[in-house]
Amino acid sequence: MKCALVTGGSRGIGKAIAFKMAAMGYYVLVNYNENEMAAADTLSHIRQQGGNGELLQFNVAEKDQVLRVLGNWIDSNPEQYIEILVNNAGIKEDCLMMWMKDEQWDRVVKTSLDGFFYVTRLVLNGMLVRKYGRIVNIVSLSGLKGLPGQTNYSAAKAGVNALTLTMAMELAPRIRVNGVAPGMVPTEVMMTALDMDVPA
Repeated sequence: MKCALVTGGSRGIGKAIAFKMAAMGYYVLVNYNENEMAAADTLSHIRQQGGNGELLQFNVAEKDQVLRVLGNWIDSNPEQYIEILVNNAGIKEDCLMMWMKDEQWDRVVKTSLDGFFYVTRLVLNGMLVRKYGRIVNIVSLSGLKGLPGQTNYSAAKAGVNALTLTMAMELAPRIRVNGVAPGMVPTEVMMTALDMDVPA
């Protein structure tokens, strides 16, 4: 069975991507970190629309969790193949650099950059064996041109941009790697700290 893994798939952009993967006929692995209710709602909607999948709870920023949960799933499901990986998980903790705390830097960089590395490296093994796969990295305009108050987020996403270009060259032509910078999207997670009116 061909599967699509969507990190941060319980809400926002990740949720929409999970729905699209299911509509395309993939068995969707919906990764989430803490909000089990939102993740369960995403999976329920997928099943109501005739698709299927399951939930995988792990923090992409924690290597041990990735290896234990995702690694065990891969080992336990040899007939199920992760053909598409969407690296969507990300957080932001905006603050001007002169006031940024170590913890704010660490959490954002670990989630967006380290998490990308831990998950992709693990999933890539199966793609290399089968000589086929698709990796989509959700990047950001902040990582392309910078944004005041987002030194941590901009640095992390710029790193993912560079890694996307490098991996695309390393893995072509059988495994395609692309980055998508969706711009400002009014999601619950990424927009709450902005001082602006967001349509319901």
